[in-house]
This record gives sequence, structure tokens and C-alpha cells, in this order.
Amino acid sequence: MQKVIIADDEERICRLIEALIDWKSLHMEVAAVAHNGLEAAELVKQTEPDILITDIRMPGCSGLELIEKVKKERPELEIIIISGYAHFDYAKSAIKFGVGEYLLKPINKAELTMTLERLRTKIEGRIREQEDKQQLERKSRHDVQRLRELLLERLLEQKEEPLTFERLKEEYYLDMAPGCFQAVWLKIDSPEGELGEEGKRIVIERSGRLLLSSLSGKCFDMLCKEQDWGGYIGIINYAKERQEEIRRILKDCLNQLESGKNLYGDLFFSMAVGGVVTEPSEIGKSLREASVMIEERLVKGTGRLLDYMPEGHSSLHEKSLLEKYLRTITHAIEIMSEEEALRALDEIRAEVSGVRDVRGYELLELVNSCGALFLSQVESRDRREKLRHFTERCRQCGSQEALFKVLDGLQKTYIRELVQQREGEMVRPIRQAKLYIQNHFSEPITQEEVSSAVGLSSTYFSALFKKEEGEGFARYLTAVRMEKAKILLRESNASVSEICRRVGYNDLKHFTHNFEKATGLKPSAYRKLYG
Repeated sequence: MQKVIIADDEERICRLIEALIDWKSLHMEVAAVAHNGLEAAELVKQTEPDILITDIRMPGCSGLELIEKVKKERPELEIIIISGYAHFDYAKSAIKFGVGEYLLKPINKAELTMTLERLRTKIEGRIREQEDKQQLERKSRHDVQRLRELLLERLLEQKEEPLTFERLKEEYYLDMAPGCFQAVWLKIDSPEGELGEEGKRIVIERSGRLLLSSLSGKCFDMLCKEQDWGGYIGIINYAKERQEEIRRILKDCLNQLESGKNLYGDLFFSMAVGGVVTEPSEIGKSLREASVMIEERLVKGTGRLLDYMPEGHSSLHEKSLLEKYLRTITHAIEIMSEEEALRALDEIRAEVSGVRDVRGYELLELVNSCGALFLSQVESRDRREKLRHFTERCRQCGSQEALFKVLDGLQKTYIRELVQQREGEMVRPIRQAKLYIQNHFSEPITQEEVSSAVGLSSTYFSALFKKEEGEGFARYLTAVRMEKAKILLRESNASVSEICRRVGYNDLKHFTHNFEKATGLKPSAYRKLYG
């Protein structure tokens, strides 16, 4: 609904304008009425109208003075001037203020309506244009941000061509300047399910805001990207003389996050920085250093600013740990033993503890490789998705203990699934055999016949049946036949000999013996008692 203010020193003119127009049909409303220029200027300020209808001559402040004043404050305000013939020249003067609509007294309803409709269309068009412009600006900002994030990804993967100041400015819209370039990696670790997706997103956003606000005004420019699995990576560009100040700011930022982490739950914050470089072409090197450095929290602990790691690697890779793990875990999977799987993990853990100066990235790589080997030995349709989830969980661990706990959880989960699957495979043929017995108990069936019907050897079927049912096949078959015989004795007039035949016996003496053994009564006595 567009708002209109009417300003005229003659009250009857104001009432006439209000009465002439069907404001509702024009999607407009009269927000206020003023009887002098000063009052009108104040009402424009208060109500922020879309259209002002004003007389050219009013006491206190003329229409021209009013137009000049309000146009300075609200350039987009549309104005309709009302003028008498004698003051037509004044109306012309208003054009220099951007006013192109003026009406002569006496006011004509049709002319005023057409003017208002024209201004309504103009205002709506301007609003749409502003919205389109804002949308384009948002899209442009989003596209630039995506370009910058893509740059970070390419630098990490070493797929980006050598950078120059010109490329940074022209291709990625970064206002970098000669000085220092340094990679920063803020990492947030949390146990699975601690925060939930929404909670994790909030913590990452707040941490990012603190990091960016802490560095704001201290750097020439910054390039940052949020990490889905927790944290921020980025490149900062600053003057050489600020190097110590930047390190202090990063340390203070980490301390603030650490001091408030209990507000969020069981969280762990760490920060790593790559080496300081002075050329854009070396930015990727600093970023990769930070990506390796951040893994040092696994051995040195969280809550630290990690900025140094000895060159080279430890002797961990020389231990042939993966071959040992594969042998033990393969056996554990074959016998479906959680205990044996835990032994495989404990062997790895013991070997790692015996190596001096283990690097964090080596430890992460080892556990990831163990998880991949384990899953390669497990039959699973969605192995790739399981491995992705496992790797992501490892990336959210802040310690060696947490890493091995994730691997232990992987092993237990899928060995239990194997056990349940195998048990299901064992129960299914027994269920089929019992159904076969229910349908054929009146026939002279044998164990060999039933085992063949369910696709098992007689020997394996016998052992499996006894394990699942707690009794052998013959005893189970006899129990089924005796229950059927009881029903027939209670509910039918068939002779005992006929019932004997109906439940699968050819020998009446044998049937009577088994029935008496099962119930403590001969068939005829059972019928007298219960029939």
C-alpha cells in the first residue's frame, strides 16, 4: 500500500482531494494531511510517504521550499504540485527539483486519478528495479565468494596455476598488497552427535565471525572458507611490520574460543598457521603447511596455536603396521569376533606408542587406512558411503584416543552386523524346515527329506536344528504329531487307529507308546478325560 500526504493551506481543498479519489482501488492510503509547508516537511520525515500532493503557495514555507527540502532528504519521493493559473511559472520552477507532475486548480478527478496511477506504476517499477539490482548484487557477491572458495580448494589440491597480484585482483577480486601472506586454519572438534547439524553450524559461524572481526583492519585483505567438518581455512595478507601483532591476535582469538567452549558442550578448538611468504605464488605452500600442521593437535593436544613442526617424518611408516593389521582384522572378520578385532586395534595402538615424535598427519593417515582396509574386507553395498562417513568422523577427532575410538566403533558396528546377518542366514532354513514339518507331519517324512527341502546337508541341518530349537529333529517331529493327535482326540470322533494314521504313524503300538510318553495317558484315556 503506497502512502500519500496532502498539503494545502485550504482545508476544503484537502477534503476535496481525499473525497475525489478511490484510494483503495489504487492501492494507496492518505497517511497524513498538512496545512502549511513546515508541518508537511515534518510529516514527510515521520511517515516516509511515497507521494506528496502539495499546493505551490502555503504560509510558513512555500511549496517550492518544501519540495527542495524533502527532495534532499527523500530523492525518491514523487510529488504532485497543485497550482492556480496565476502561479503557473512557479510550477515550472519545480522541474529543476525533479517534479514533473502538476495540476491546475480547480482539480479534475479524472486528471488526478490518471496522475496517481502513473506515479503508482513508476514507484512499483522502481521498487522492482531496486529488488532486481539487490538480487544481482547478492548473486554477484555469492559468485565472488564461490570463486574465492574455489581458489582455496585448488591451492590445497595443488591444481592452481602460479598466482600474481594481478590475477588475485582481476580473477578473484582480492585487494592483496605487497607484504606477508600466511595461511590460517581454525579447527573445531566435537564428538559425533554432540551438537547436531544446526548446533555445529552456529558454532562454526560464531567462531568465523570472531576470527574475521579480530583480524579486520589489521590486514590488507583476507580470503576465508568454512569447512563442513568443522572450522575455517584462509589466507591473510598484512604488512610485514605487523607479523608479531597478527600472531598475538590469532592467539587471543583462540584463547577467547577456548574460554567460552563450555557454553557449547564438549568442543575442542585448535589453530594452525603456515609459514609466512612474501610472494602470491607461494600462498599454496603456506596453505598446505597449515593443513599438515593442524593435524599436530592429535599428538600435541588441542587449544594450541600450532606454528612449528620438525621437518621430515617419524619411523611410523617403516613398521609395516597395515600388513599386521590386515592379517589380524581379516581373521577377526572371518570368525566374527569383536575381541579379535579389538586385539588388531590394540596392536596398532601399542606400535604407535613405541614410536618417537609421531606426526599428527601420519597418525590420521594410519587410522584412515586401517578403516579403509577393514571396510574392504566387509561385504557391504554402501562401502564408499561408510568410508566417507568414517573419514569425516576422523577429521573431527582432536586426539589420538578419539581417533582409535572411532576405528573401534567402526569395527564393532560392522562385526555385529555380520553376526546378525549370519544368524539370520542360520535361522531362515530352520524356519523353513519347521513350516515343512507342519505341512507334511502326516507323511512318513525323514530328516534327510527335510534337510534336502531347505538346501542343507543332513549332518549340518541336524546340528543347526538342535542349536536353534534346543532339541533334535526327531523329537521336534514327534512333539508336533502328538499336539495334532491331542486336537483330533478332543475335537473329532475318529478312531484312535484313524488318528494314528492321520498324524503320520503306521504302527498303532508305536503311536500309543509315544502318546503315553508325551501326556502320561493312553489315547483312549485322554479322550475320555478331555474329549
